[in-house]
Amino acid sequence: MNQNDSVASSFTPSDAVLVLEDGQVYVGDPYGAVGSTCAEIVFSTSMTGYQETLTDPSYDRQIVVQTFPHIGDTGVNNEDPESSRIWVAGYVVREPSPNVSNWRASSSLDDDLAAQGIVGICRIDTRKLVRHLRSAGVMRAGIFSGDTLKDPATGALRSIDSLLAQVRQAPRMKGLSLYDEVSTEERYTIEPAGEFEGKEPLFTVAAVDLGIKGMTPHRLAERGCRVQVVPSTVTFEQIEALHPDGVFFSNGPGDPEQSDPVVELLRKVLKAGYPFFGICFGNQLFGRALGFGTYKLKFGHRGSNRPVKDMTTGKVEITTQNHGFAVDAPIGETVPSPYGNGEFGRVFVSHIDLNDDVVEGLQCLDIPAFSVQYHPEAAAGPHDAAYLFDRFVDLMASAKKGELLNA
Repeated sequence: MNQNDSVASSFTPSDAVLVLEDGQVYVGDPYGAVGSTCAEIVFSTSMTGYQETLTDPSYDRQIVVQTFPHIGDTGVNNEDPESSRIWVAGYVVREPSPNVSNWRASSSLDDDLAAQGIVGICRIDTRKLVRHLRSAGVMRAGIFSGDTLKDPATGALRSIDSLLAQVRQAPRMKGLSLYDEVSTEERYTIEPAGEFEGKEPLFTVAAVDLGIKGMTPHRLAERGCRVQVVPSTVTFEQIEALHPDGVFFSNGPGDPEQSDPVVELLRKVLKAGYPFFGICFGNQLFGRALGFGTYKLKFGHRGSNRPVKDMTTGKVEITTQNHGFAVDAPIGETVPSPYGNGEFGRVFVSHIDLNDDVVEGLQCLDIPAFSVQYHPEAAAGPHDAAYLFDRFVDLMASAKKGELLNA
């Protein structure tokens, strides 16, 4: 089926309909579960790793559009998920693979989406859709198929105006606090792995789960760390009781402005002198803890091909990203941290996005703390940024020796 911009778009009961809050309509085929879903619609430019994308908790309450046209070739397996379930609110692809071809595959992507109740749409012009989102900005949208296309009272097909009204009732991402709903409910431990498997840990890390991806504690475990993953509701006293050598704040969904409890928790961590490392949402919370503001990007950064410059080394790395908010901090200068009249000392922007100069990292000079906006665990994606885990390990080692090593 083809799509058009008219509110008079026609569809049949066997179609799937994507409606944007600005009135654009796309008619295609159902993909995954049949039903309806309304959420913010965003796009990912990754060519691979769709299973990791779907199971990334940072995509909670978002409909994801894949810009790569052919999705599902390798099916799904039990090894690649980043969490225990699919988190996206809906899924949009151009051409789903009719076959599954991979020796690890346990089922097809279509079947997995249906089994987990993820409503999707396929065979629409995703290139046109993404060009529109880049121009107009991400917005609320809805996918409708099956009985949700019919009026429950009359059985007649609903009008586009009716579907559009339902889309516009969905909450906007700005103003939403979501990290608690994706966090673990109980603390769990990841023991040292790889060459450190079975050995005493070199360091203990308290990792606050705000939507953590499974590969992140694994990357720390590969470096000899015992990682204690704790819920977002953890108290500072509970963190202290773990006697950590460092504290990590993970990625996660939602508006960082709606995160005062975890920002206050992070300030206590920084005041106590624990080495700190934050990723993605953790970077935004770090920025707010230091006294900087955050803001919503027009269409965000989502994909595995973003060029970022490390201002401390001059090196450019290709990164994996997934965020719709960013830190508002001055680039190219070292400033006192705004919070508490410089209570946390000097800070500077350590990484910038070369496409649009968005802040991609922060580094403190007087306390052992740093963060990045992107995902150095990179699954799937480039491995250029894996050195950041080494920086964190070096920071913890220096703190143990009573030294201050700028991360």
